[in-house]
Amino acid sequence: MKIIKSVREMAAFSRDVRRRNRTIGLVPTMGYLHEGHLSLMKAARRQTDVVVVSIFVNPLQFGPHEDFRQYPRDFRRDRAMAQSVGVDVVFCPSQKDMYPDGYRTFVTVDKLTDGLCGASRPGHFKGVTTVVAKFFGIVKPDKAYFGQKDAQQAIVIKRMTENLNMGIDIRVMPIIREKDGLAMSSRNVRLSAAERRDAPILYQSLVKARRMVKGGETDPSKVIRRICFLIEGKRSARIDYVAVVDARDLSPLRSIDEAVLIAVAAYFGKTRLIDNIVIREDKRHN
Repeated sequence: MKIIKSVREMAAFSRDVRRRNRTIGLVPTMGYLHEGHLSLMKAARRQTDVVVVSIFVNPLQFGPHEDFRQYPRDFRRDRAMAQSVGVDVVFCPSQKDMYPDGYRTFVTVDKLTDGLCGASRPGHFKGVTTVVAKFFGIVKPDKAYFGQKDAQQAIVIKRMTENLNMGIDIRVMPIIREKDGLAMSSRNVRLSAAERRDAPILYQSLVKARRMVKGGETDPSKVIRRICFLIEGKRSARIDYVAVVDARDLSPLRSIDEAVLIAVAAYFGKTRLIDNIVIREDKRHN
């Protein structure tokens, strides 16, 4: 497995791969890898010739009072995990190489970033779309892999890719969960023992909501109230948002009809976690 730290070297490597008519799969990460990340790498390994994993804690997507400095980092561990699933290249550029002095260019996607995490984390998606666009320009992948846990991010990246004619196939892979249902996240390690016991309520409340919808409930407000009631029953939990939106464009729903995304974000202590489920058009088969 090759470690590349320079933007210039990464671009040169990708050009050589493409000259040999081989396909590239990119898995963008901020490191501190877990099984969710590995599932994306395994998919890339199956579907492309050369797998590139980027590891870069992107300062642009953290707000002034968020956890950029505290975000967990362990490159040695990450390198071993990536190698264990057959990754070809780990690309780990420096902040200075990604955003040199005088950097002034940003990518934004309007409307889709207004609600959910975009509302509670102003500027977050501007940072996400900018860094992903840069990685796409450097690595020039044929396919790029994202997790469904970050549902809004995946929808935003898909729209950016389409609107800017990037010609990259965006693959969104299923959420990987702990045995108790908690969605795997690099931030889970920051939970105290009590917070970790409370955190699975996110998924448990989503499962309850899905049962309500399958049972015929069409009023989003009733679904939201039920989720809030369950989460608020945990001492360490503080709700950021609970939303029922169209799974295709994130618009708020007055009635649960076709494809619906039910998304939640909550703090457990100081750690913010997110989760979601998608209920497709035929609710009977979900």
